[in-house]
Amino acid sequence: MTRHHPDSLSLMEYSAGNLSDPHALCIRLHLDQCPHCQSRADTLDSLGAVMMEHQPRASVSETMFDDILARIDGAPPEPVIPDTPKLSALRKLLGDDLNSLPWKRQLGDVSVLDITERFPGQEEQVVLQKIVAGGKAPAHTHRGQETTIVLQGAFADQKGVFNQWDFVVLTDQDEHKPVAVGCEDCITLSILSAPVKLTGTFTRMLNPFIR
Repeated sequence: MTRHHPDSLSLMEYSAGNLSDPHALCIRLHLDQCPHCQSRADTLDSLGAVMMEHQPRASVSETMFDDILARIDGAPPEPVIPDTPKLSALRKLLGDDLNSLPWKRQLGDVSVLDITERFPGQEEQVVLQKIVAGGKAPAHTHRGQETTIVLQGAFADQKGVFNQWDFVVLTDQDEHKPVAVGCEDCITLSILSAPVKLTGTFTRMLNPFIR
């Protein structure tokens, strides 16, 4: 069960079609596995349709944005009939076996695969990251924003445990040292607006070489 979700603003941007392809993919993957967020997104779609229908006569109040967010957050999740996972977009992009991808060893227990080129015109870096089961990533912070969804396994840091399909956004205010928990490798899909910044005593010397 997912426990970490996109915020209301991200869902609004997704519903309005304002997100880049990789950001939209992260949210779509989460929505396909999270009835609560799917219900919130459906509410946004409905509100957007009503607003467009009445746009010529609508007056925008100062509290309208807050009112919409309150309706989204207060909407109960709709019952969902179990179905096969809707992961066709992910399979089309990466194939059926994430573990067989051409991973490149980065540091210690971490391997990466840069897939930015699969999103033409994308300014941010789109990268898959894998931490071997029981392994840990170097301590680091972020020079910009990093949006991540867990595709396989789970990782833990000082903010808690992030399981498959959990969604997390980190900024330059966050410093963490993820550890892969469970019996399988942890694989994530991340979009980075800037390279990470290593903060460990020895690894920080590698920062000039990180791109």
